[in-house]
Amino acid sequence: MKEPRDIIKRPVITEHSADLMGEKKYTFEVSPKANKTEIKKAVEEIFGVNVASVNTMNLKGKFKRMGRYGGYRSDRKKAVITLTQDSEELEFFEV
Repeated sequence: MKEPRDIIKRPVITEHSADLMGEKKYTFEVSPKANKTEIKKAVEEIFGVNVASVNTMNLKGKFKRMGRYGGYRSDRKKAVITLTQDSEELEFFEV
């Protein structure tokens, strides 16, 4: 069994994700090998909330150059977590 802290890497804080927080939707960067069920259980265990749904997306790494050398950033996976109406908001994202 994977540890919940190995599945959830970090929160993604952008203008778009800040707008979604009003709808009880939170964005996290997750392990590329994690599936929706594992992500749901990890969020429920770490934050103690009820998760209604999990949407995931795989993001390919961008091509970046440093002078004449080029390479790709690493691929990553992002998950948008929707909480149920009766669960409290995550205090982790409060300002």
